[in-house]
Amino acid sequence: VRTGAYQRAMVDNGSDFAGKIVLDVGTGSGILSFFALQAGAAHVYSVDASDSVIVAEKLAKANGYGDRMTVLKGKIEEIELPEKVDIIISEPIGFLLVHERMLESYVTARHRFLKPGGLMMPSTGSIVLCPFVDEALYKEHCARAAFWETNNFFGIDISSVGPQAYSEYFSQAIVGYVDPNNLLSQERVKHTFDFHTVENSELQNFKIDFQFTISKTCTYSEGMACRCLISNRLDLLSLAMLHGMAGWFDITFDGSTEKIVLDTAPECPGTHWYQCRLLLLEPIAVNRGQRIVGSVDFRANEGFSYDVFLEIQIEGTSVISKNRINLKDQVRR
Repeated sequence: VRTGAYQRAMVDNGSDFAGKIVLDVGTGSGILSFFALQAGAAHVYSVDASDSVIVAEKLAKANGYGDRMTVLKGKIEEIELPEKVDIIISEPIGFLLVHERMLESYVTARHRFLKPGGLMMPSTGSIVLCPFVDEALYKEHCARAAFWETNNFFGIDISSVGPQAYSEYFSQAIVGYVDPNNLLSQERVKHTFDFHTVENSELQNFKIDFQFTISKTCTYSEGMACRCLISNRLDLLSLAMLHGMAGWFDITFDGSTEKIVLDTAPECPGTHWYQCRLLLLEPIAVNRGQRIVGSVDFRANEGFSYDVFLEIQIEGTSVISKNRINLKDQVRR
């Protein structure tokens, strides 16, 4: 899915690439550089900080691209090029778009090497959010943390660290496919970065405010009563449990001939990025038609990822639930 989208973005926009000088940031095996050359690029500078450059160089020579592709080992912040480029291509995307913070290197490459009016491929990236229900996932996390409530573990009472255990387990981002039927709203909130103009400061710390109308209800489980927040006196069986916020992303390639979109939504073909779920420590009981408001606040950390602060409130009530999630500490599910 990913590789095909990148090839279409370049080959279907051959008029943008014909005779142009291209920079490939984080080239890896060189596959994106090869697509640019297939699209007619005059020359590609393929940069990577790892030893994968050895592979890229071998493949370039084996496929007859050796004279049109210069492979360079080094960080994009440190290497030098003999000229400015017309186009920058890259696959700097982590799950939820921003994990691993490679987008900052993509922006740095733009500042250092792109000619005025040059093209960025991909051109934009958007984080997309929607509230979700997943009782099995929530119970699974509770069960993992419940061990630390034991008051007699080989004669030792370990329950004093129970609250810390819950906090740590629920601070893990859940990376995996999301069932579209578990999404609680028909609305989506999207936060878009234009890679032609965004600055690194905007990528390091940003906040996404949201509001959603709950569009469905689910059967309430009696086993959830002890840890959920309830907004009113409605019959519990008519309520849905809001367990957190699901997120994914899309990126666009805005060529002059074709606009290609790579979408990782739950309804779309699967990718290695999957989707991401951010759990609340305490789920919220909501009813169809109710409005929820809140925010997801991203703050860059030294682990090449983000601390994410999630807050959800039922509009017009005092019912509010929060959590802090470390995107680097993810669980694959």
